[in-house]
Amino acid sequence: MRRWPNKAENLLYLEYDIQQNKPGLLGAVTTLIGMLGLNILTVAGIEQKRRGLLLETHSEEKVKALHEALNAVEAIKLTAFRQPTLLDRIALRHGKRLDMAEINPPTYRFVREELGVLVDFLGDTLLEGGNHVIGIRGMPRIGKTEAAIAACVYANKRWILLSSTIIRQALRTELLLDESVNSIFLIDGITSTTRGNDAHWSLIEKTLKMPTLKIIEHPDIFIRDGRLKVDFDFIIEIRHHEEDVIRLEDIAMSFTAFDMS
Repeated sequence: MRRWPNKAENLLYLEYDIQQNKPGLLGAVTTLIGMLGLNILTVAGIEQKRRGLLLETHSEEKVKALHEALNAVEAIKLTAFRQPTLLDRIALRHGKRLDMAEINPPTYRFVREELGVLVDFLGDTLLEGGNHVIGIRGMPRIGKTEAAIAACVYANKRWILLSSTIIRQALRTELLLDESVNSIFLIDGITSTTRGNDAHWSLIEKTLKMPTLKIIEHPDIFIRDGRLKVDFDFIIEIRHHEEDVIRLEDIAMSFTAFDMS
């Protein structure tokens, strides 16, 4: 069973590439860790030739000794030796690294069959909290809103739809008194830019200044509108297949067809 101690400073994430796939390699690594008195909490395969381990540590000297010993093992190559990050936790849980396409802003790619991984990633991000703006890019009816709402449920957070097409076309112009506290705000960039009036945009501007998480679908169209400047902390892309191309012109056409139905 996987355990996650409360004190992050006592956790060490260790990851290595297998250079020589010798029988008993994992056993030799875990034996070395055990001989140093470090507690192994989780062991997982990452992709095909990588292993990830979550360790509980209480001695800086033993951690340094482990690092030196593993660097001397020719059969493996260390790729991570640090306190675990959110991406490390996702890798341990699902056995794969997230696909990052760009650095500024960080852009993570998912295909629809990986929605479970996406919900975990986004849900853990919501659990961490903070004043962040997250964009979700993808063609209509790919699962953007559903993934965002599922992540809110995962994180036990209340979500507020400021604009959306999930229930026809929802457009909010005001918040209730208790909705501005501990809420995740979801904005559909197309609905807001094509249908939003001054009151709606005033609410979005106010919301973007709140110290809470905001999720904006169709971030490119939202930015292109130009009424508000937004700096995204990271972008999520969802595709049916890895080779699919997300085209803004096709999104606009699909939205028009949906609007007229």
